[in-house]
Amino acid sequence: MSKTATLPAAAMPAARPVPRVEHPGAEALRMFMRNPSAIAGMVMLLLILLVAIAGPWVYPADPFEIRAAPLTPPFSEDAWLGSDYLGRDVLTTLIYGGRATLLVGAVAALLSVAIGITLGAFAGYYGGKVDAALMRLTEFFQVLPALLFAMVVVTLFSPSLVTVTLAIGIVSWTSTARLTRAEFMKYRGLEFVRAERAIGAGDARIIWKVILPNALPPLVVSATLAIGAAILFEAGLSFLGLGDPNQMSWGLMIGSSRQYVLSCWWAVAFPGAAIFVTVLAVSLIGDGLNDALNPKLRER
Repeated sequence: MSKTATLPAAAMPAARPVPRVEHPGAEALRMFMRNPSAIAGMVMLLLILLVAIAGPWVYPADPFEIRAAPLTPPFSEDAWLGSDYLGRDVLTTLIYGGRATLLVGAVAALLSVAIGITLGAFAGYYGGKVDAALMRLTEFFQVLPALLFAMVVVTLFSPSLVTVTLAIGIVSWTSTARLTRAEFMKYRGLEFVRAERAIGAGDARIIWKVILPNALPPLVVSATLAIGAAILFEAGLSFLGLGDPNQMSWGLMIGSSRQYVLSCWWAVAFPGAAIFVTVLAVSLIGDGLNDALNPKLRER
C-alpha cells in the first residue's frame, strides 16, 4: 500500500486566474474616451464636418450669388448671418467655404506627413551618407520662409486649390521628418529588428512593416496637429489674395472683407470663428491622442 497521502479536493490550492492582457489599441482607445477635452474636440470636429458635407445638400445655393443688400447686418430676414460688401450671404459662404478649407487642410497635411515619414524613415534607418544628405535637405527647407516660399509656388503656377495644397504640403514636412528619423534611429538597433534581418527580411519590409508600426503613435499625433496648421496656412494665403478665387473658403471670406472690417465685422468674425473652432478641435484631439498613445502620460 502506498504511503503517499492524497489531499482532499477542498485542500488543493486554487489555481491563480490568468491576468487579462489588454490590447494596446484598446487601451489607447479607452484612455482617449476618458479624456473630456479630446471628446469635446471630437464632437466639435464631427459637427463641423457634418455641416460642411451635408450643409450644401440641405441648404443648396450659390455662395457667390448676390442674395441681399450689401452690408446687411446679422439676424436680418434676407440674411441670417448678414451679407458682405457685395451682398453675398455670409451663412451660405460659411457653409460652402468649409468644404474647401477642410479639404485643403486634410490633403495638405496628408501630403506633408507622407513626405516627412518617407524621408525621415530613410534617414533614420540607413544613417551615414543617406542620413546626412536627407538632413541637409530638411535643414534647407527649414530655413526657408515657409509663407514666402508657398506664395512663390502659388504665384508661379496660378492660385488654385491644387497649387495651394501642394505649396502647403511642400513647406510643412520638416518637423515630421525629424520626428520620424528619431523614432527609426531608436528602433533600428533593437532585438526584434535584428531578428527580422536574421531571417532574411529586406529593408522595405523592415522599414514599412516592422519599424513604422511601432513608431506610429507620435507620428499620428503629429499628423493630427498638421491638419490644424494646414488650415491656418490656407487661411493666411487666401487672406493675402493667393487662394483660389473660384472656390469659396473661410480664408477667402476674411481676405475679401478685410477692408470693411469696421463696417462689416460679421463677414470677418464668423469665418474667423469657424477657423478658430476647427483648429481648437483638432488641437484637442491631438492632445488626447498624445495622452492615449504615450505610455508615460497614461498614469497622469
